Amino acid sequence: MNKKTIIKRADEKDALKEAASLLKSGGLVVIPTETVYGLGANALDARAVENIFKAKGRPSDNPLIVHISDISELNNLVKNITNTAKIAMDKFWPGPLTLVMEKSDIIPNIITAGLDTVAIRMPDNMVARQIIKLAGLPIAAPSANSSGKPSPTNIEHVIEDLDSKVDMIIDGGKTIVGVESTVLDVTGNIPMILRPGDVTREDLLEVFTQVEEDISIMKDDKDIIPKSPGQKYKHYSPKANMRIITGDLGNIVVRINQLEKIYREKGLKVGILATAETMDKYKEENLLILGARKNPKEIAAKLFFLLRKFDKMNVDIILAEGIEEIGIGRAIMNRMKKAAGFDIEKV
Repeated sequence: MNKKTIIKRADEKDALKEAASLLKSGGLVVIPTETVYGLGANALDARAVENIFKAKGRPSDNPLIVHISDISELNNLVKNITNTAKIAMDKFWPGPLTLVMEKSDIIPNIITAGLDTVAIRMPDNMVARQIIKLAGLPIAAPSANSSGKPSPTNIEHVIEDLDSKVDMIIDGGKTIVGVESTVLDVTGNIPMILRPGDVTREDLLEVFTQVEEDISIMKDDKDIIPKSPGQKYKHYSPKANMRIITGDLGNIVVRINQLEKIYREKGLKVGILATAETMDKYKEENLLILGARKNPKEIAAKLFFLLRKFDKMNVDIILAEGIEEIGIGRAIMNRMKKAAGFDIEKV
């Protein structure tokens, strides 16, 4: 799929109108959102959506998220809006929360991987919503990266993966959240988290008395039938193998230093992914700092950027500190575990 990709800043004259026109004509357009960049196509055009899978190299049994600009656009897309869904929308939309609902017949099966549910989100990014509004269409948009690689949080990552594979890229600057949206199944009375994100379980429990969590979030379940993006496959992965060390922070530092010495003596180039609290505990020159543990939102915003930076550094192995799995830390560890192929050591 060799195309001449148009790249424009979001604030350039008529850039958003041109993006909307391309989407209406069946094209592929990369749009910024507050989470990560998305690879957009007309969600009602099965052929256009098929080109998303081709451009990304994405498995066809991995469902896509449909993006809208206004709640009124839901009416044609779903059969039933449950009370659970209404509560979630009222509290968290627009924002980094995707809701799984019973799909209408207008949604092509390629969007849902044959499921009778569809994942829908209203992004909290004015550029994204304006493009969707101008197109007058719901837009299917997974992360704008080659399948399996870390999701793109800036325009350079998008160009690296998708230049010549899409019609247009809209540069909206660096994303804010840095990890993909929370996915919440609201088809029943009790909401279920299918993928953790910036809207945390703790946030959801402020409006719901009970919130369940899908077993696939923190376990390596290869036999799962994905109800949401990010559930089944190894995702978010740097080129190098990655191992996560979890447990007591002092023990984590000791073990990473031990492993670094072992790998270095084998002639391997080692990268260490650490936090601000421990950065002075390592001598490794290929050391990248996620941020402070007391500020997990900073860690979330930098995670994919740093995984891609390790690719540029050509390390052979990445040793990563685990963080606490509370709040958005749950989403961070979900992404890290999948990036590492669940190679985790507790100390």
